[in-house]
Amino acid sequence: MPVRWKSPLLILASIVCGWIGWSGEVLLLPLAMFFPLLWSKAPSRSIASLVAAGYFLAASRGLPRGVANFYSADLWPGLMLWVIASASFVIVHAVFWTKPRCGNTPGKEGTDAARGLRYLAVMMLMALPPFGITGWAHPLTAAGVLFPGWRWWGVGATAILLVVMTGRRWQIAVAVLGALYVWSATNWTPPKLTPGWISVDLKHGAELGRDGSLQYHRDLIATVRGTIAERPVALVVVLPESALGFWTPTVARLWQQGLRGSEVTVIAGAAVVDARGYDNGMVTISADRSNILYRERMPVPGSMWQPWLQWTGQSGGARVDFFGNPVVEVAGVRIAPMICYEQLIVWPVLQSMLHAPQVIVAVGNGWWTENTSIVAIQKASVFAWARLFGLPVVMAFNT
Repeated sequence: MPVRWKSPLLILASIVCGWIGWSGEVLLLPLAMFFPLLWSKAPSRSIASLVAAGYFLAASRGLPRGVANFYSADLWPGLMLWVIASASFVIVHAVFWTKPRCGNTPGKEGTDAARGLRYLAVMMLMALPPFGITGWAHPLTAAGVLFPGWRWWGVGATAILLVVMTGRRWQIAVAVLGALYVWSATNWTPPKLTPGWISVDLKHGAELGRDGSLQYHRDLIATVRGTIAERPVALVVVLPESALGFWTPTVARLWQQGLRGSEVTVIAGAAVVDARGYDNGMVTISADRSNILYRERMPVPGSMWQPWLQWTGQSGGARVDFFGNPVVEVAGVRIAPMICYEQLIVWPVLQSMLHAPQVIVAVGNGWWTENTSIVAIQKASVFAWARLFGLPVVMAFNT
C-alpha cells in the first residue's frame, strides 16, 4: 500500500468503526475495539488526533440532530456542541500517542510495553471524571458481547485485548477477538428479566413531565393500574425518566391514593427541586409510603448540569454527585440505577457493579433523539453491561 494512502485509510477506517460499532446493535459493539489498533498505527500525532476525532464524531453522530430537536433550533448549535464534546477524547488520545516502532530499529519510537501502558492510561482517563464526563463510545463496553457472564474478569480480559491491539502482535488480538465474537454471536441470548418487575414505555414526546395537572397524573396512574391488571404477578412497575415531572408532597399523596388496594411499588423518574437547583432522579411509591430513591450521578452536561452557574454564584441546573448512591434497594432487591446519560459512559455502571447489585434498572426520556440512534445505543450499552455481569435488566423509555 502506498505510504500516501495510509493516513486517509486509517481515518476512514476509524470513522467506519465508530459509525457501525455504535449503531445501536449490541452485537456490533466489538467493532469499536479496532479503534486502538488504528490509533496506534497513525504515523504522526496529528493523524492520531484525526483518527480519534473520526471515531468519536462518527460514534456520536446523533448529537447535532438531538440538540436541534431539544432546543427546537437549527443544526449549528448542535454541530458546535458535537465538536466541543469531542475535544477531551481527541486531546487525551493525542497526548498519549507515541510513534510506532519500525521493525527492530532503535530510536525514540515507543516500545510495545510503553505504548500499551499509554493506552491503558487512555482507557482509564476516558472512563473516569473529568475526561470520562464525555467518555462516550468507550471500546471497553464491548466486554459484555465477548465475555458474557465473566464479570470483572471480562473487564480485565477486554482491557488486555485492547492493549495488545496497540502492539506489534496486534494480529493475535484480532484473531482472538474474531474467535470470541463468532462464539458469542452464535450463543448470544438477551439479558434475563426479573420476575415480577415490569417496565412501561411511554410515547408522550416532549410533553412528558411538563404537564403537572392532576389529570395527567390520574391518567398515568390509570396506565399503571391497567398494566397491573394485565400482569397480576407484578411487584414493581418502572416508569421512564421524568415521568412524574416535579416531585412534590401533593404528587406523592395523589399517587399513594391511586395505588391503594395494590401491593405494587412504582419506580418513576422525577425532578426534586429546591432554591439551589434540582436533582434528576427516581422515586419509589407504594400505597403506604413514598420516598426519593436515587439522585442521578451524572446529568447531561450543558442542558442539565451547568457548572458555570455555581462558579458565578447563580442557582439552577441539575446537581451532580459523581460517585453518589451507586446501589439502592427496592422491595428487598439491590438495584444499579442508570438514568439516560449514565448509560453512555463507563464509570457509573462499573461503580455500581462494585456493590454487587441484583438487577439493573435503566430509564430514559428520549423524545429529543428522534431520527437518531441515541436511544438504541443507550439500550445496547445497558444490554452489554448486563450480559457481562450476568444481571437481569429492566428498562423504561419515553419517546
